Amino acid sequence: MELWEAISGRRSVREFLPDPVGDDEFKRLLEALAWAPSPLNQQPWSVVAVTEAAQKTAIRQVAEEAQALVLSLGGPGWVGKYSPAFLEKAPLLLAVIYDPAKGGLGINFNQPHGALSATAAGMQNLLLAAHALGLGGVWFTFFDPARMRPVLGVPEWLELAGIIALGRPAKPGPTLPRKPVTVHHQRMA
Repeated sequence: MELWEAISGRRSVREFLPDPVGDDEFKRLLEALAWAPSPLNQQPWSVVAVTEAAQKTAIRQVAEEAQALVLSLGGPGWVGKYSPAFLEKAPLLLAVIYDPAKGGLGINFNQPHGALSATAAGMQNLLLAAHALGLGGVWFTFFDPARMRPVLGVPEWLELAGIIALGRPAKPGPTLPRKPVTVHHQRMA
């Protein structure tokens, strides 16, 4: 698959066929994550792979708690129509975690997010690789990380960047319009 085709063709998929993600596909996804840029090549990421039904149910429940909280606080109406049930139906959930201590030298001059930025780049690599392999996925962050941490067994010194639900798409994800990028100019005197 050509790069621009992968970038423009990738969609967020929330409906999956029950077919498992194969071992070779899984290895390719992790390879894509590993090739992301990171400060000082520290590669701050790791994953928790979830395939067991009970753990998927617990993950969905934490997402539903977040949904209920947003609604109780008067959040947007669409939140009530949003169903996190796809988390149980995806053949594979990859919780992507990172070590904030592996953020490079930026921490010395008020750039503390190097590890998260690198991990986010890795997650995009992973989603593009999934698309190239004929898989679909969605980057999911609608949860309280403190509540999700024990469900996934994430140690206290690591942070959770998100969960990627993966599998073969039951139908194509929606095509949503892209907004133009705002460009700010600073003129030198």
